[in-house]
Amino acid sequence: MRALVASGPDKYALCEVPKPSPAPGWALIRVLTAAFCATDLEVLCGGIPARYPIIPGHEWCGVVESVNDAGAEWVGKTVVASNDVCCLTCPACRSGLWRNCPSFGEIGFAYDGAYAQYLCVPVYALRELPATVSPIQGAMLEPLGVALGTLDKVGAKLGETLLILGAGPIGLNMLAAGKAAGMRRIAVVDRISGRLERAVAMGAPYTLNGSAGNMASELQKIYPNGPDIVIECTGSEECLGLALSIAPKSGRVALAGYAGGRSMTVRIDDVHVKNLHVVGSGNNWNVLDRCIDLVADGVVSTECLCTELTTLARFDDVVKIAMERLEGYIKTVFDMRQGA
Repeated sequence: MRALVASGPDKYALCEVPKPSPAPGWALIRVLTAAFCATDLEVLCGGIPARYPIIPGHEWCGVVESVNDAGAEWVGKTVVASNDVCCLTCPACRSGLWRNCPSFGEIGFAYDGAYAQYLCVPVYALRELPATVSPIQGAMLEPLGVALGTLDKVGAKLGETLLILGAGPIGLNMLAAGKAAGMRRIAVVDRISGRLERAVAMGAPYTLNGSAGNMASELQKIYPNGPDIVIECTGSEECLGLALSIAPKSGRVALAGYAGGRSMTVRIDDVHVKNLHVVGSGNNWNVLDRCIDLVADGVVSTECLCTELTTLARFDDVVKIAMERLEGYIKTVFDMRQGA
């Protein structure tokens, strides 16, 4: 089969590899769609630890072709799945905190992922995709889960105000989830006008270009008493500083942006003196069912974030586009139905 294989940092190529065979309790999936994520760039360059050689890709939708030992009823169904591979028996797993499992590994990072014609996933992780949800939207459920998990972590409530720093795929998923949760005065900050235009199209009440004017003063006009919740989605030191400084006393700040291993300098007194509640949101679990239900019922739609539909043959071009952050570009989805 054709697959995109990363053999080490900055070493990757589209090549022929053997079709995988599912282990006991696992299913073989024929990939329909796979979305490109910024963390895949980190896998390719070595910024995120991965078990090389690895086939990246953790945002996907496919059809179950076969299973090993259990779950024959899944064969032929269109599915998505949690990417969490864990033991299911330790205290963390039994409490639902799969990613705290000592043996945890993730599809696309520790196990081969979806930038291929086929991949294998545990049967326990499978979820059927309703016919009303397209394969493109199916591949976009994972970042929507990041948004839902983040709002859970900061205890977001109906009617609270929300500031989102960054209008990339994660920030725009936060916007969609925040609107669905009944949050108000949602403002989105970014420096790329095309992304802000997308935020407007998705119903953002306020958008601000971070490269223009005094951002703290502009945000003060929207949030005279400060936003109830700030979600930092860029992983940049500047936005982290802004998040901590703009948050009000006892405010809540979620760190949803990946910093690529960089160290940062922050004013710790912004946290200490104001009694801020700061939470990390790099791992989200057990939110996939809610994502499917919200999309299937028409409460949330993020298919509009797919700004390019192409094949794996154009992977090099996609990497270049993603790194350059061209105007209007949000996310690429590889359509494996067109061939690899």
